[in-house]
Amino acid sequence: MEEVKAENNTAKKYGIIIAVVLIIVAGIVYYEWSNFESYKPVVIGGAAPEFELKDLTKKPVKLSDYKGKVVFLNFWATWCKPCKEEMPSMELLYKALKGKDFEMIAVSIDRDIAKVEPFIKDLKLSFPVLLDFMGKADRRYKLTGVPETYIIDQNGVIVEKILGPRDWTRPESLQTILELLKKGQGK
Repeated sequence: MEEVKAENNTAKKYGIIIAVVLIIVAGIVYYEWSNFESYKPVVIGGAAPEFELKDLTKKPVKLSDYKGKVVFLNFWATWCKPCKEEMPSMELLYKALKGKDFEMIAVSIDRDIAKVEPFIKDLKLSFPVLLDFMGKADRRYKLTGVPETYIIDQNGVIVEKILGPRDWTRPESLQTILELLKKGQGK
């Protein structure tokens, strides 16, 4: 009789363990399934992943706030020498296209946000800068390094992805942006 009770207790223990393992596995499968979007690649021709970050004044800014405009989305960091070299040409581009259906967003991936504002002031940059110290947008765009730039059309579709720095005053660098702006004027 004692042996039967012991076997029943052992069977109950194994049943509980199996049930707990199944619940854990089900939870993992559900979590991965609900986060499926995070595994989709960011590709030319695909929708630009939405994000919301704060600017230097702590005002929240969403990418979708700029729907209807050509968006120049640049990821950078204060410690990145190529980023620093690229920024003056970005400033010239921003000033040249400001007021048209164009917006430049520079997303700092610096973890130490105290370095960002002095960096911006030192280079005399006037374009909007957003802070991504928690890596929200960084993860959504699956960055491979900085600088990394995305040209996004008026409908929120990525039309160009640039890895590394570029001189944004050169005509070949501006071609996609100018074509998008010209196409937008015809609407």
